[in-house]
Amino acid sequence: MPDSFQSRDSRLVTLDHLLTRRSVGLLQDPAPQGADLDLILEAGLRAPDHGRLRPWRFVTIRGNARLAFGECLADAAAKRDPEAATALGERARAWVRRTPLLIAVGVIVKAGKIPEIEQALSAGAAAMNMLNAAHLLGYGAMWVTGANAYDPNVNALLGFEAPSRLVGFLTVGTPAPAPTPAIPRPELAAHAVDWQPPAT
Repeated sequence: MPDSFQSRDSRLVTLDHLLTRRSVGLLQDPAPQGADLDLILEAGLRAPDHGRLRPWRFVTIRGNARLAFGECLADAAAKRDPEAATALGERARAWVRRTPLLIAVGVIVKAGKIPEIEQALSAGAAAMNMLNAAHLLGYGAMWVTGANAYDPNVNALLGFEAPSRLVGFLTVGTPAPAPTPAIPRPELAAHAVDWQPPAT
């Protein structure tokens, strides 16, 4: 059997694993740490990067720092909506308490010839790479946005001053035992077409 075939065969196994990736919301300890966490973050550094700007920035929030971050999210929610401060604050605290590891993913926008949208898309690609890496290492993860990801106060707290900004949070941990209903894969034909030149 040619070496090239063996290499392709092993790559197909990896690809088959990637095709089983899904968002996992119910997480528990342990979260990735040490070499596993490094591999996940390093996967983010392999995102497409027009102009080699390296625009991505990853902020890990773990251990007891999560609780302090939950208080910061509660404060930000109270500023956004004082009337719903209690409910929103408790929801924010509960979210970080049940999340073993948070990775804030953002883009440090750099002025120049590379459009800002391309820099943000590069950070999004980095997030997807990290989700895939977490899955291949046996962890569960989910990409979360929402009001906190778009709040200027939360962005500033994590070191993202406009025009730089968060693209979202990755929640990462070990999938908790729970019924996991099968989610059918999207039909390829509904999302991919061959372009044809217009009739003349």
